[in-house]
Amino acid sequence: MQYYLNGFKPGDPTDLGTAEQELPPLVDLPDEVDVLIVGCGPAGLILAAQLAQFPDITTRIVEQKPGPLQVGQADGISGRSQEIFQAFGFSERVLKEAYYLKAITFWTHDDENPEHIVRTVKKPDGRDVFSEFPHVVLNQARVHDFLLRTMQKSPGHLVPDYCRRVLNVEVSEGVSTVTLERLDPAHEGEREVLLARYVVGCDGARSTVRQSLSLPLRGESANKAWGVMDLLVVTDFPDIRIKTVIQSTREGNLLIIPREGGHLVRFYVEMDKLNESERASQLEITAERLIAAAQRIFRPYTLEVKEVAWWSVYEIGQRMCEQFDNVGDDESLEPTVFIAGDACHTHSPKAGQGMNVSMHDAFNLGWKLASVIRGQSTAEILRTYSGERCAVAAELIAFDRELAQMFSVPAESRSETGGDRQPTRLQDYMVKHDGYVSGTLSQYSPSLITAEPVHQELAAGYPIGRRFHSARVVRLADAKPIHLGHALEADGRWRIVAFANAVDPADAGAGVPALARWLDASADSPVRKCTPAGADVDSVIEMLSVFQQGYRELEFAALPELLWPPKGVYGLRDYEKVFCPDAEKGDIFDKRGVDRQNGCIVIVRPDQHVATILPLDAHTALAEFFAGFMLPQ
Repeated sequence: MQYYLNGFKPGDPTDLGTAEQELPPLVDLPDEVDVLIVGCGPAGLILAAQLAQFPDITTRIVEQKPGPLQVGQADGISGRSQEIFQAFGFSERVLKEAYYLKAITFWTHDDENPEHIVRTVKKPDGRDVFSEFPHVVLNQARVHDFLLRTMQKSPGHLVPDYCRRVLNVEVSEGVSTVTLERLDPAHEGEREVLLARYVVGCDGARSTVRQSLSLPLRGESANKAWGVMDLLVVTDFPDIRIKTVIQSTREGNLLIIPREGGHLVRFYVEMDKLNESERASQLEITAERLIAAAQRIFRPYTLEVKEVAWWSVYEIGQRMCEQFDNVGDDESLEPTVFIAGDACHTHSPKAGQGMNVSMHDAFNLGWKLASVIRGQSTAEILRTYSGERCAVAAELIAFDRELAQMFSVPAESRSETGGDRQPTRLQDYMVKHDGYVSGTLSQYSPSLITAEPVHQELAAGYPIGRRFHSARVVRLADAKPIHLGHALEADGRWRIVAFANAVDPADAGAGVPALARWLDASADSPVRKCTPAGADVDSVIEMLSVFQQGYRELEFAALPELLWPPKGVYGLRDYEKVFCPDAEKGDIFDKRGVDRQNGCIVIVRPDQHVATILPLDAHTALAEFFAGFMLPQ
């Protein structure tokens, strides 16, 4: 899909008209809300999209800008983020527009002519093995557009309240009093006050919410300035459409990220060393100066810039808060104010993790807030947010610090034997950490909602605490090959994914049918205990099953009703809960190391992370797990 051929134009590339995007009307805020989200960045919009699924939750999201983002700073979208987009239903739109990162090249100085650069490595991108989705590049503003549409089309019909700046958040007796200032011309300077049961600050590195909680960002600066530009160029450089790292001994370093549309490209250009107290904004760097630096690094290749779509200068630093809520380690208090994304961790954009990790923060928190507000779970689960995401942020800060340092080190010379160049430390580091950059290796520690790995051997490919790694299966009802993980939608439900044992499903010893009958009928069943009267049987906890037989060997009539339950006002059957192996794409039992003889239960959290693994007949342990935090209805 090509666009931007005749110049950069923000917005939907398929919209060839000139009409401006209509903004939602500015209306008064309510006096009270369940959740107030501050900031329409990626974290705020993911959280809003999650909470918009529940019309019984009063949610508002405020933003001081006058409208949606037009040109974004972030661009990389990891495989894990794509899995989340799939859960919201718009991954196909992202993949249609995005640029696919399928290869990477490394260039260094030419030993025989150090003023010139030469390619040393050209290799496939190594992240595709960690997710069914590729690592892609797309303007952050387009991601925002998809999330805004998801919010508006959801049951909650949520739209942002623009032109509002939060001035202060005060917490008293578990309720937050939020003071805001209107910025629209008709009401400029007017103040609004509302009460919020929960407040989430997604308002960036200078977060007012964080400052209201007196939570400092701690860390350090590398005292190094980099420039970033989105360009339309004409060049004879052969790898302009491949992700490229250039380490030039004399002229500095350059990172090239091709952008969507076939023509746009992003340059990260190494600039000056900063003095101890100096800021990047004091260097008076211009776009022309950045272009000149890139042209020097490119030699002997030419670079003619036709248009600068966007540019900026930033300084490298890694900082984070020690806690992401207003209570920290005080177990006597319930957290009611949270921070996410850049409000609680900042770092360089080298690995493309800023937008991704921010969205993962919010996806971790959203379902927990919904579950507590709707009376499905105890408020204690909210304490897990800070613990789980602080650990992830600490890993990110450590990774980014080392990566940023390597980017600023000149490449090594040829090997001592005079042969081919050896891989640089930067190259080795980037290849080694492909899995980390994919966003799929984050693993939550044991907690109220994540169990100890007592039975991990029953499904070695589903590490407890990590996200549920999808694999291809065949749906029994219609023989359609699909990814099992795509059944895990962003609707706040828990999933019990039951992998069958080797016994014929019709026999008495078949574990999945026995589990389904127990969940459907037992007084101890969490499905029965936690489902409100009159609601569909799978509205809180959904059971999915994967059998070892092919789709031609099973019949629904032989399966318990919970595996194809009647739902809705007409009692229509849900035929999308039973799956079989996909022999052509690889049997899921083999690909994910599931014990064929015994089968197992994999409990998956609403954010798609594996909560625990149990034997098929561990009905009591299953009930006890949910009883630890779920509330009877």
